[in-house]
Amino acid sequence: MTRPLVTILDDEPAIRTMLVDVLEDAGFDTLSFGRARAFEAALATHTPDVCLVDLSLPDTDGLTLVHRLALEQGAIVIIISGRSEVQDRVTGLELGADDYIIKPFEPAEVVARIRARLRSARATPQTGSTAQFNGWTAHFDRYVLEDDAGAETPFSHAEGEVLRLFLDSPKRLISRAQMQESLGGAASESFDRAMDVRISRLRTKLREDPKNPQLIKTIYGAGYIFLGDVTWR
Repeated sequence: MTRPLVTILDDEPAIRTMLVDVLEDAGFDTLSFGRARAFEAALATHTPDVCLVDLSLPDTDGLTLVHRLALEQGAIVIIISGRSEVQDRVTGLELGADDYIIKPFEPAEVVARIRARLRSARATPQTGSTAQFNGWTAHFDRYVLEDDAGAETPFSHAEGEVLRLFLDSPKRLISRAQMQESLGGAASESFDRAMDVRISRLRTKLREDPKNPQLIKTIYGAGYIFLGDVTWR
């Protein structure tokens, strides 16, 4: 069985060495980098399952890199950072990260978070790679939304997880607890905030009126319902 590939981008050699040792022992293959340029060059020949990315990098802005990875790679993106402010975590999630781990961290926590994200991705029902609904086509093989005029808007892996959850269960109430179970998150204020951010970004990309959304409806105190007519192919 192929071992999942985890790429690590952190300019601290001790952290890279520790993560490589722990992840290799846990059954993952790894590639580690101290500079963004070398990391991005490796992505031309390797397709990681998970990217661990520090935000404080000497040669690029970590948040910009996270956003690009989320939109272009389709890999699970987990931020590892010493920035512990709520706004930093929110910004990272808004830009497409799947998770945010604050330094210093326990190595076992990183392994557990990676495994949870991989389980979530594998557990997603693979109905098909393309879904059509209400004038839109979602291409999950390319991570883009296409409107009826052919214009395309990219979405991140994290946004795609939520969108696919809705498209697999149209016109059915999806509670926060069900979202947590399906997407592999821990019940917390941070998880709720992450879901709010992803749903808000999906509504924007689907050109929903934020005051009266027609596709993704909030049922206050209960969860969400996706009201589109969905066809998979």
